[in-house]
Amino acid sequence: MHPRNVWQALSRPGYALSAWPWRSAGYLLTGTVTGVVLLVGIVLSAVAGGVLALALVGLPLLLCTVLAGIPVAALERLRLRLVDPEPAPDPHEPPGDPGLRAWLTTRLRERATWREFGHALLFAGLLWPVDALALAVGLLCPLTVVATPVLLAVFGEAKVLKVWLVTGWPTAFGFALLGLVLLALGAYLLGVVAGARAGLTRLLIAPREADLGARVVELARSRVRLVDAFEAERRRIERDLHDGAQVRLVALTMTLGLARLDAPPGPLADQLAKAHEEAGTALAELRELIHGIHPKVLADYGLEAAVTDAADRSAVPVDVDLELSGRLSQAVEAAAYFVVCEALANVGRHSGASRAEVSGGHRDGRLFLLVRDDGRGGARAGAGSGLTGLADRVSVLDGRLTLSSPPGGPTLLRVEIPCEPAS
Repeated sequence: MHPRNVWQALSRPGYALSAWPWRSAGYLLTGTVTGVVLLVGIVLSAVAGGVLALALVGLPLLLCTVLAGIPVAALERLRLRLVDPEPAPDPHEPPGDPGLRAWLTTRLRERATWREFGHALLFAGLLWPVDALALAVGLLCPLTVVATPVLLAVFGEAKVLKVWLVTGWPTAFGFALLGLVLLALGAYLLGVVAGARAGLTRLLIAPREADLGARVVELARSRVRLVDAFEAERRRIERDLHDGAQVRLVALTMTLGLARLDAPPGPLADQLAKAHEEAGTALAELRELIHGIHPKVLADYGLEAAVTDAADRSAVPVDVDLELSGRLSQAVEAAAYFVVCEALANVGRHSGASRAEVSGGHRDGRLFLLVRDDGRGGARAGAGSGLTGLADRVSVLDGRLTLSSPPGGPTLLRVEIPCEPAS
């Protein structure tokens, strides 16, 4: 398995003979060149801005200096591949509108732009000299020592590192061997410095937390898309049952009814009557199933009408007090409706309540729903009540479901879902 970055390569035998020391040297060399160019550009911009400040040209130059961190960071993300091939994400968001003004506004409001500007200043003032020093100590000095015999052959003498004068071949070859040892040690020095330098660069301009945040956002978006697809599938099933199976059952019920009227009294008439009753029961159950999948009143008239309909069908008398100014998104309406239906079903089955109340409304960009009953209390989510699944459904929409049900009552179920009125 090949090492994924220079740090993994450093921990393995044979590092000094691999390509990683040269990749590290290339990373430090390009960093030195880039840093020098960046420093010259910043100095010239500062001088020009100071000279032209009275002519109101200094502000555009200052703006260009701030935005210069963006291409520098883009180049750094490319250079990172020399010692850390893991992709470095671009933290910038695309502007919402076309044009230079929208682009400038977006960039100047982003934290990433100012973080990259700070990196550019640090790069120009401190980082590239470190790159140059590590390159000189880890590569240039050992190569100079290795080249002692060559210098002796060309010039008749060699002054190693401007310190030791060498005039004989045995001493020259001895320095050459020493240079090879220093070159091997310098390879590790280059790897360590390049790895630390790359880690600092990634921390400043391409933090993994930003990539993680983007993944979390995409996960939330995919989760919402999944809910929308689920609701669309529910509506399709409801439509197919309503327009297909229900129509056929109605036709079957009518046929059995007519056959029952035409049959003479006897065993056959009794069997037809029984079949007619079973078909009617199946039709009623199918209609209830269709209503539970996605009630037509919810699709046609919205959440307020659907909650009122559910309250009318509840086994316990229910007071409804909802204040909704308009329709909400389909996913929010469906989730809120099924929460109310499940809560009212629990009230009828388990609470022993004599009355319940459903209230709420849309305020400050959130839908609030309260389901209250005067029953015995003691309800718990996850105790077969179905509320755990409803809480999961609400959480998909970034909502929250809370339950308060002390022994002796009352029971209060509260739902909050962030949403805006549908257009």
